[in-house]
Amino acid sequence: MTVLFDVLLFIVSVGVTLGGCALFTNAIEWLGKRLGISEGAVGSIFAAIGTTLPETSIPIIAIFFGEGREEAEVGLGAILGAPFMLSTLVLPILALLLVLYARAGKRTARFHLNYREVGTDLTFFLIGYIVALGCAFIPSRLIHTIAAIALIVLYIYYMKLKFSATDQEEEGASQLEPLLFDKAAGTPSYLMVGLQALMGLAGLILGAHLFVTAAEMMAGTLAMSPLILALLIAPLATELPEMSNSFLWLYRKKDRLAVANVTGAMVFQGTFPVSVGLLGTEWAIVPPASTTMVLAVQAAGFCLLQILIGGHWRPWLLSTTAVLYIGYTLYL
Repeated sequence: MTVLFDVLLFIVSVGVTLGGCALFTNAIEWLGKRLGISEGAVGSIFAAIGTTLPETSIPIIAIFFGEGREEAEVGLGAILGAPFMLSTLVLPILALLLVLYARAGKRTARFHLNYREVGTDLTFFLIGYIVALGCAFIPSRLIHTIAAIALIVLYIYYMKLKFSATDQEEEGASQLEPLLFDKAAGTPSYLMVGLQALMGLAGLILGAHLFVTAAEMMAGTLAMSPLILALLIAPLATELPEMSNSFLWLYRKKDRLAVANVTGAMVFQGTFPVSVGLLGTEWAIVPPASTTMVLAVQAAGFCLLQILIGGHWRPWLLSTTAVLYIGYTLYL
């Protein structure tokens, strides 16, 4: 009965989190449109931050409001699991889907991207995540604090670049879904957009609370490390918004939005949540967790190298990084 309750609580936490994420993402996309923000910034900043809030809210609640080591491990698992999954699983799946869509006659088997934009995202992620990985080997609170501040500044600079960039391809504007709280309105009011965003944020916070509780209980029941559970379970649950959005955009031939949603999320995950971990924990990363960081850096570096050498991604080559995720999961 205990296992059944743990599973039920976990399912409820995922449902609440994804529901809140859907509300929040839809609201901030409309906010971006109403403010005249470019599609590139909406995809890599607004949508990316909105869909990564579950992963961010989980470590904040687990680390700063938890009462024990288990909660801190859940927080670290949520921080490190997301970049690992995005770089070694979600991007390869996008490549595989591209091939499948092409064979089904839905589109061409080639990404149509601004590779300079993608390269910028990958470069910022690698800089931030390599700094975070280096801090795991330097047990100094002062160094960790300086690094956390530097990562936040790095992300602010990244946002500045995105918001100042001109957008020549307003490709996703016509596909924006109606505001969920006011579907009849062609252009919803700021009041309705704000109300929906707040409701979505409340759902994310509640879902994060439930997830931390469920992870702790399941770890105790299965005699499994909360860190390992969070490394594998948390990303699979909380990355669903990024995956579903990107898969749909890819099907609609909105490659730029599909990839920007993932790479923009990687930049955010490699800077802001990491800074939370650096400030709120000792950042003593055990080997299973540090391995995910190394693999994420390798996968992102491989993706960037393809762009630097060939100028574009080859779907079959990009999909090979999934071997890193599959191998690590089997190892655990």
